[in-house]
Amino acid sequence: MTKNELNETLSSLRREYEEYVSKNLKLDMSRGKPGATQLNLSMSILNEVNADSEMKASDGTDCRNYGLLDGIPEFKALYSELLGVDPQNIIVFGNSSLNVMFDYISQCMTHGAGSTPWLLQGKIKFACPVPGYDRHFSILEYFGIEMINIPMLEDGPDMDLMEEVVKDSSVKGFFCVPKYSNPEGKTFSDDVVRRIAALKPAANDFRILWDNAYSEHDLYDNSDELLNVFEECKKCGSEDMIIEIASTSKISFPGAGVAVLAASSKNIETIKKRMFVQTIGYDKLNQLRHTRYLKNKAGVKVHMQELAAVLRPKFKIVLDTLEEQLGGTGLAEWLKPNGGYFISLDVLDGCAKRAVELCKQAGVILTPAGATFPYGKDPRDRNIRIAPTFPPVEELKIAAALLCLCVKIAGVEKLLSE
Repeated sequence: MTKNELNETLSSLRREYEEYVSKNLKLDMSRGKPGATQLNLSMSILNEVNADSEMKASDGTDCRNYGLLDGIPEFKALYSELLGVDPQNIIVFGNSSLNVMFDYISQCMTHGAGSTPWLLQGKIKFACPVPGYDRHFSILEYFGIEMINIPMLEDGPDMDLMEEVVKDSSVKGFFCVPKYSNPEGKTFSDDVVRRIAALKPAANDFRILWDNAYSEHDLYDNSDELLNVFEECKKCGSEDMIIEIASTSKISFPGAGVAVLAASSKNIETIKKRMFVQTIGYDKLNQLRHTRYLKNKAGVKVHMQELAAVLRPKFKIVLDTLEEQLGGTGLAEWLKPNGGYFISLDVLDGCAKRAVELCKQAGVILTPAGATFPYGKDPRDRNIRIAPTFPPVEELKIAAALLCLCVKIAGVEKLLSE
């Protein structure tokens, strides 16, 4: 477009924007929360344990009482099947996988990872794939751990850079979402998983927090497959590097689900020693009701297909709107994920904050621009995370259309400024 054409376009876009502002919208696409329709699909879980039911675990433990610090056998068996690890290498926690990750980092800071406490080792660093999960970055920033950006490529993190970074002994770990990554929806390729397992970090207490939050969250039949990292680590003798975390948070209820951790026998022993001091155990009745409802891997698959049927139309609305409004403009690019909870939108450099602020002023809340990078600083100010799962369909249509309009306004303003 010529400068005059851009100015005319901008005037038209701003008039359309003012119409949205006048509607006094209050829409939220800021977090990856299940919508009410999804949550309703899991209500039967609450009926699995009641006053008339048997409340004993498969080993005879009364789930109302103390005991089984690391979880009931049947829930371990369920996640053993889902994650492909031995039940003895699984610990079952409460409802928050984020809490599990925070606790593990805290333990490493004060007591080390089979080593001197990290707090006593000077400056500690972590490698972080970008764009990535803001909650991971928040945990590391809370503990004063320096974060190193590792760009995400088509098949996962830049492993050439990763292999160089871990030569620094102050680099103690790597935080990642290996399947349907947050926010891009990418799944690490087999080659990337093998290279991660084969890493030779200078730090002998190097740990990878393998946040497998979306292991079961396929949207389509052509789902992504993630290689079993523990099997690859066994070949390399590196099992102690991996701390895998998962949960039922977006399978059942985020506020009342069950989180698990899978690790090597050595790491499990260390974590259980800390738990013995920390807690008398987690909610075994909740573990019991989840196991009775989900039953096994096949049962989880059936349940997840029902959830996917609710989510697919929402993802389609956003992706179709992006294509209709931004396709061919050169103002943005995006990926179509096969699963997970997010759509990652990259706009023109220097335009993400402006687009997100325009949305906010018109009544649509998005994840803050920059949140998908450590310290909230996107070096190119271009990534916007879209969370389509929570809003009802009709609200989502409005929010997606407004987002595209704001991206256009920010993009045209940028072009005119140049």
